[in-house]
Amino acid sequence: MLCVSAAAALALAPGTAPPPRAAAIGRSGRPHMALTDPAAPILTESNLRDSLSRALDSNPKKHIALLGSTGSIGTQTLDICREYSDYFEVISLSAGSNVELLAKQIAEFRPKVVGLAAASKEGELRERLKAAGVPAPEIVVGDEGQTAVAVADGADTVVTGVVGCAGLLPTIEAIKLGRTIALANKETLIAGGPIILPLLKEHNSKMTPADSEHSAIFQCMQGLPPDSLRRVILTASGGAFRDFSTEELVALNRDDPELVRKKASTHPNWDMGAKITVDSATMMNKGLEVIEAHYLFGCGYDDIDIVVHPQSIVHSAVETSDSSVIAQLGWPDMRLPILYSMSWPHRIHVDYGRGIDEKFDFVKLGSMSFKAPDDVKYPCIPLAYAAGREGGTMTCALNAANEKANELFRGGEFDFFGIPKVIEQTMEAHKADFTAEPTLDDILNIDAWAREQVAREAERLRKAPILL
Repeated sequence: MLCVSAAAALALAPGTAPPPRAAAIGRSGRPHMALTDPAAPILTESNLRDSLSRALDSNPKKHIALLGSTGSIGTQTLDICREYSDYFEVISLSAGSNVELLAKQIAEFRPKVVGLAAASKEGELRERLKAAGVPAPEIVVGDEGQTAVAVADGADTVVTGVVGCAGLLPTIEAIKLGRTIALANKETLIAGGPIILPLLKEHNSKMTPADSEHSAIFQCMQGLPPDSLRRVILTASGGAFRDFSTEELVALNRDDPELVRKKASTHPNWDMGAKITVDSATMMNKGLEVIEAHYLFGCGYDDIDIVVHPQSIVHSAVETSDSSVIAQLGWPDMRLPILYSMSWPHRIHVDYGRGIDEKFDFVKLGSMSFKAPDDVKYPCIPLAYAAGREGGTMTCALNAANEKANELFRGGEFDFFGIPKVIEQTMEAHKADFTAEPTLDDILNIDAWAREQVAREAERLRKAPILL
């Protein structure tokens, strides 16, 4: 990981100039104006003083509650805890239904509390632990399991590695206890931002981003004084179809939609779960990250740009009020942002080959390239900006609609361009019951409604295929 001037980084690509501001989506040219206090601990006097106090603390050890221990984020989090046990102690774990892996994790890390969403598999989990000679911890099944893990005694940092709104309720309960939230669950802020931000302030809870792009921005903003942020620059790999022209992708989707479905499920740079890999192919992941950046860093939507960067080396950047651009670089590896979300504001010494594979090498990298995203090929991007500017429950509707559309696409219900179509139709339908200042119940109700609405829109698509 390196934090360097983006001007220097971009100069590494021979003959490649930085994209003009007009080419990047989102930039208005206006000076940055923070719309709200940031969810991340940055840019305010109190946050700066607190960060410095924590950084000077001689004991950086964290006690971890991990939601989603058997998923991609969860297993990588445990990789870090295994390698750096002096710094990270696992207090509690939750999982869905993979009791085979969960039993192994319990045997290794000996958590005090375990949550298991699949209540029907509790007996199997207990039998596996008994057969391995491992004492069973407290096991809480069903929906209550996630919350039990998040509020387990002794935990001070909660890593939210679950997908969807399943992470919202346990995160709220952890915030009420003043715990640090290492946020790997986009939906917490995208769907619940209007209620999460006041809770963070009320309970003096800190939120640190664990995904690559927001971690990069967060790292670049360490030490920035108030009112010094001009804009945020989110980089995107471009996903599975980055090398296809719009015309080529439309033709392939028409002629061989199953090949498009298969390719959309394979990411060129990152090893991720099925849902986020498809989100990368549609670039809805980047649209969701725009909304998340709005809440995390307190910036307006006109001050958040997206730039396609196929090499995934510049993980994102910020521009400060004096026009300096600061970027964070490194090989594509989710373990570094996860590590920093847990260790913040400390920097843990990492030995190459123990959690981080190899030293970053500018010479080996050679060059980088950048281009503007195509919102015809990626219509999910303007949909996300539109939902974000609308605010209120519209971002919740967008998020839930996308989650359901992604699932139906992977299940073969409609083709690739059906995803933005059903999302757009669901957003349009939501205007009838839009709420600007939602409660938690409002958010949960809209989340459920949007999923049902997508199913209805999918049925309409079967009767009237999309013509592009």
